Order: sequence, then structure tokens, then C-alpha cells
Amino acid sequence: MSSRRVLLPEPIQPEAVDMLAKAGCEVVSSPDPKPETVIPLLEGIHAIILRTGIRITKDLVSHADDLGIISRTGAGYDNVDVAAASEKEIIVTSNLGVNTVSVVEHALSLILALSKRLFLMDEAVRKGNFAIRRQNLPQDLSGKTLGLLGFGAIGRELGRVCHQMLHMKILAFDPYVDKVARDALSDWVRFVDFEVLFSSSNVLSIHVPLTEETRNKVNARELAWMKPDALLINTSRGGVIHEGALIEALSANKIAGAGLDVFSEEPLPAGNPFEKLTNVILTPHSAALTKQCVVRMATEAAQCVIDLLEGLVPRNVANPEVLTVGRWAHLKRRDESL
Repeated sequence: MSSRRVLLPEPIQPEAVDMLAKAGCEVVSSPDPKPETVIPLLEGIHAIILRTGIRITKDLVSHADDLGIISRTGAGYDNVDVAAASEKEIIVTSNLGVNTVSVVEHALSLILALSKRLFLMDEAVRKGNFAIRRQNLPQDLSGKTLGLLGFGAIGRELGRVCHQMLHMKILAFDPYVDKVARDALSDWVRFVDFEVLFSSSNVLSIHVPLTEETRNKVNARELAWMKPDALLINTSRGGVIHEGALIEALSANKIAGAGLDVFSEEPLPAGNPFEKLTNVILTPHSAALTKQCVVRMATEAAQCVIDLLEGLVPRNVANPEVLTVGRWAHLKRRDESL
């Protein structure tokens, strides 16, 4: 890949653009991320740095004959047809771990705000109802149980923080964590089956990618397993929860509340039933969009592109099987280049 044309369907941070320029890349910026706008720009493009505003489909990939890498700024790549990319020997990368601290802080903020009823207290004080303090509505988290659906980097760090700082008991369900790892963590986390996770948790936080296996993983059955005073937190992907079932559970006070940063349709459509519920906190898929994290995500995504252009295997390749084809046989691992 001697040519270095990089397409940005959406703007990224100046620090990352500067990195690309210093590496000799020509940056092509799309006016908007709509497919009909992006497709004509794909001719002669060698790399795409991708945020969340567009899905790279098989149709889009078919227009990108020179494309070598799709580099996601975030940890997930559910807006990329990885199979279609692999068919054309296009490397797909993500930024696993870059947003861990930011998402953990956001999830923890939702847990604290819900348990302490901060939104309700704020509204009451503004309306002159100072006497609400006598209702003792907030609850302590110390000694309560946090359930983690998914025990990757974010779930693990949230569990560690809640255990050490808030003295919470930690349960987890993740079939991809092997026995050796589970045994090593047994002093502070207990791995349980799916039903026990939901029925035993005071707070349940979701940390899984959106796949066919996890789509609507949390439905009416799972919500019915939860305690009436339990809280549900989702900072992963909206499609993991069946939103109709959650709206029904919240409306009927079958669970105490929810903190949602992600939704099955984004932006949230006007008039969505979540808007009228007083026991849910809604944030606009912003857990990783701190001032610091957006720079980390953009620069890491740019570095993946630069690494490939310079003959190195980039970090966090989602489809490593393409590295075995002739197109990429020349690539070296970073330690091999030293």
C-alpha cells in the first residue's frame, strides 16, 4: 500500500488528522456519513477511519476496490460487515481497551445516580420540595450485589472498582472466560449461570458486543427474574435489550430503574416511551465521548492505519484470517520490526 488515501466518513480529532498528515496520508473528508455521499468517495481510498454514523455494508465494500483497512475508533465493530470485508481481504481493526476507563466511569455514574435518586432529588429541590429528604429514597450500594453480563475489559474493571470502592459482591456470566481465569479471580468475583445472575443481582450491568447471539439477550423472561428493587445498566449496545420488554417492566415497576447509554435505534426517535418514564436515566451513547477518550480513540485508529501503511500488523485485528493471504504476507509484527 504505497498510496495513502484515507477516508473519514465523519470528522475525527485534529490530533489524529495531524498524525495521518505527518505519515504522508491524503485525508478525504465526507460532507456527511450517508451511504450515497460516501460511495462516490471510495474510489482510490486505501483506508477508512470509522466512527458510528455509518455502517460499512457489503454494498459499500463493493465500491472500494483499493481499500485495505477499516479502522474503528471504538471497541466494537458491529457497524462493519466483517464477512464482506474479509471476502475482499480488507483488514478490520477496533480499539479494544482504549475507552475502558471512560465507559467504566459512565456506568458507575449511572449506578450511583440511580441508587441515590439524584435526578428525583434535583427535580424536587428545584420545585421547592425540600421535605423529600424525609422519604429516605436513596439506597446504599455497600454490601449489595453487582451482576456483570460480560466480563471483558470494561465489565472486569467496573467489577473491580465496585468491589474495592463500594464493597459490593460481584457476580458474572461470561461463557468465554476459561476455568483458569475464573479460578484466578475467585477471591472477588463468582461466576454463575444466566438465571442466577439476573435473580441475585441488585444492579445488573451489561458489557457484551452486539451479535446474533446477544441480540435481545435481555428480554421479558430475564427481566422477570430480576428483583423489584434492582437496577439495569447498559453501556454496551442497545440491541442487547428488548426495549419493549424493558419499557413494560419499568412502567409496571417490576424493576426499580435503568440507566441507558445505548438504544436499538440511535438517535432515540422523538416520542419514544422511555422519555416519559421517571425511573430511567438516558444518555446519548456518550460513555466513551469524553474530551480525553475521543482523542485516544481517534489517534489509536489513525495509528492502526499508519502501521499497516508502514508494513506492520495493526493492533486488534477483528478478522485475523485475512493476514494469512498473499496480499498481507509481507506484514511484520511490531516486535519483528525492532
